[in-house]
Amino acid sequence: MKHLLKAILVTTLLAAGPMATAQNVKFGHINSSQLLRIMPEREAAQRQLEREARSLGEELEKLQVEYNNKLQNYIEAQDTLSNVVRQLRERELRELQNRIQEFQAGAQEDLQMREMELIQPIFEKIEKAISEVARERGYIYVFDIDANAILYFSDESEDILPYVREKLGL
Repeated sequence: MKHLLKAILVTTLLAAGPMATAQNVKFGHINSSQLLRIMPEREAAQRQLEREARSLGEELEKLQVEYNNKLQNYIEAQDTLSNVVRQLRERELRELQNRIQEFQAGAQEDLQMREMELIQPIFEKIEKAISEVARERGYIYVFDIDANAILYFSDESEDILPYVREKLGL
């Protein structure tokens, strides 16, 4: 009988242990885009990106002015040009138009890569702060509600944005 009572007690304790632990599980959530919007580094990165975009836009404008001037000259002189010269100018116009298109595509790609270069350190800083807050406050999971992957979270999930803001000094 004593052995049976010990076995029941041990079984009960083993079964109750995981339940007690499961009740202490903490989940948190954060809206990372909201946090990103208030990061001072993001504003600086945005200004840098705008300067670079403006510079590329100025170069594109120069190419377009060159194209428009050549096109206008071609249109005005078209009737007086020989076939060979006309074909040469048309080829120059096509080549310039291709250069403009290549420049636009390259500029867009460069700006996207530059944006990633400027934003990546900010994301790393945010991720580090989130990890530190999660460890300090005992969360086992923190969900980003901006990622649209969370279909539901209850009121028991704690918004950790205020703690991360405090950690980042915002």
